[in-house]
Amino acid sequence: MPVIRSADSRRSTTPNGVMTTLASPTQGGATQAVWRVDMPAGNSGPYHACDGEQVWTFLSGGATVELGDETFAAATGDTVVLPANVGRQVHAGTQSGFSAIVVAPAGCEVYNPGGVSAPDACDLAPRGSDRLVPPWVR
Repeated sequence: MPVIRSADSRRSTTPNGVMTTLASPTQGGATQAVWRVDMPAGNSGPYHACDGEQVWTFLSGGATVELGDETFAAATGDTVVLPANVGRQVHAGTQSGFSAIVVAPAGCEVYNPGGVSAPDACDLAPRGSDRLVPPWVR
């Protein structure tokens, strides 16, 4: 059973937050990807979809989650199941931001529903109709 030391965790920084890979195929040989998201107060992740289910457990702070046509709040201790292939966007609380642990199938791809890129998308976001595997899922 491989142990992945905290010091060996892989960190990916975007304008929206920091994703820390805790386990993945390239980090411990895991068949599931597990990562931590730390998003500062008032920041938002990009609008996108993922071809695999994601399970988010909020460790601290809070967020507003837009999922398809629904919008709901998540707070410390809440777990949110985001089904595959549904557009979503996560917004950090304006006062506290949040930290969450996320689990998804290793190698899952993210994409822009409708093939439309946000004009302010960061370098790690898919462009147009492209699909990509984020670094924290590899």
